[in-house]
Amino acid sequence: MPYVKIELLEGRTTEQKAAVAKAVTEALVNHANSKPEAVEIVFVDVKRENWASGGKLLPPTKTG
Repeated sequence: MPYVKIELLEGRTTEQKAAVAKAVTEALVNHANSKPEAVEIVFVDVKRENWASGGKLLPPTKTG
């Protein structure tokens, strides 16, 4: 049973996450001999203020 955890900066729509889930599931079916019903995907929305890259917190957005 493949388990995939996807951490993203918050702000993606439900439709975007659904498209990602479909694409990831299809990739595991096509390349890892998985059954679609066995693929588990968890999305974790991370606030921008809790994300750092290269040792620095990401800058706030113009609205935040």
